[in-house]
Amino acid sequence: MINCLIIDDEPLAGQLLAAYAERSADLTVAGTFSNPIEALHFLSENKVDLLFLDIQMPELTGLQLMKITRDKYQIVLTTAYEEYALKSYDFQVTDYLLKPISLDRFLLAVEKVKKNMSSAAGAPPPAEERTYIFVKSGHKTVRIDYDSILRLESMSNYVVIHTAQEKIMTLENLSTLIEALPGDRFVRTHRSHAVALDKIDFIERNRAVIAGEHIPISDGYKDGFWEVVG
Repeated sequence: MINCLIIDDEPLAGQLLAAYAERSADLTVAGTFSNPIEALHFLSENKVDLLFLDIQMPELTGLQLMKITRDKYQIVLTTAYEEYALKSYDFQVTDYLLKPISLDRFLLAVEKVKKNMSSAAGAPPPAEERTYIFVKSGHKTVRIDYDSILRLESMSNYVVIHTAQEKIMTLENLSTLIEALPGDRFVRTHRSHAVALDKIDFIERNRAVIAGEHIPISDGYKDGFWEVVG
């Protein structure tokens, strides 16, 4: 079991994360704190593996708390402010969750924590890697197998996941989805498009063709695209 501590000055946000943690078979909540100073006192006397840590808090920010603890814990940052994402890369954080946080995105973060802890302990990787992703679509959380995904398309405030059988719409943003998908199988071609590499029929000039659809490869993404394609 992974002992986690939730530190967030918004009580409702802390309660939501605690409720999510209860739905994970891998987590035990050691405590929930709205005051980061009190959380530090708790950490000095108790064994904790993982911190769900808000960034913007009074008295002590999440980034300042990380400096104090000096890489002792797995860290999953939680915040309502996307601009803090860049600052988080200066630290060894496991994941970055943007509020409002969905259950499927929370569980993906837990999976990353488990992999990091297994690697740190020298344990071998799991025999079967995950072959699917969960996304929230309407009032449902839908499982989508990697093999069924043809491409992803950002449209206004939502993303359409194109499969051979159907189109699934989700309010998750494209960057978050690409981060959750395996990088050796999916690649961004454009600010609004990403494709499954094994579903590309051919590449023509600045377009990848999948099932008769022409997907643009923009200048900003073409170097990364060709690096993966080879």
